Amino acid sequence: MLRCIGVAIAGALLLSGCTLLGPQVKTYRARLTAIQEVPPANSSALGAASFTLDSKSRQLAWRVSYRNLTSDVTAVVLHGPAGPGENAGAFVDLAANGIANPLEGSATLTAAQMADLMAGKTYVSIYTVRNKRGEIRGQIGG
Repeated sequence: MLRCIGVAIAGALLLSGCTLLGPQVKTYRARLTAIQEVPPANSSALGAASFTLDSKSRQLAWRVSYRNLTSDVTAVVLHGPAGPGENAGAFVDLAANGIANPLEGSATLTAAQMADLMAGKTYVSIYTVRNKRGEIRGQIGG
């Protein structure tokens, strides 16, 4: 009898779209500052980024905003794998469809990129005309 009840509950959860494995969508955030750039940039600019990752489809959506940059934005990019204070190669151009404030978009990550993001080994960096090596940066965390 208990086995039948357990099977019925599991079936109801599956039909309702729920899983027993936990959520598949998680939000990550980053606070962007000049001091996080390596080496640090001379800027009082600030930024904020929010990322939503669907771990089943590996789809990453973002919203990045910024203020007080020293000059025009030239690129907004995800880098990894790297921890705070480390530099790494770029792997997603967040401004591929044009530069805006706020900047919104989405991309599909590879399994390795998704694992790095989930492990806190990914950062977002905003590049400007005056700061070609990056003006503000933020480590992405859950």
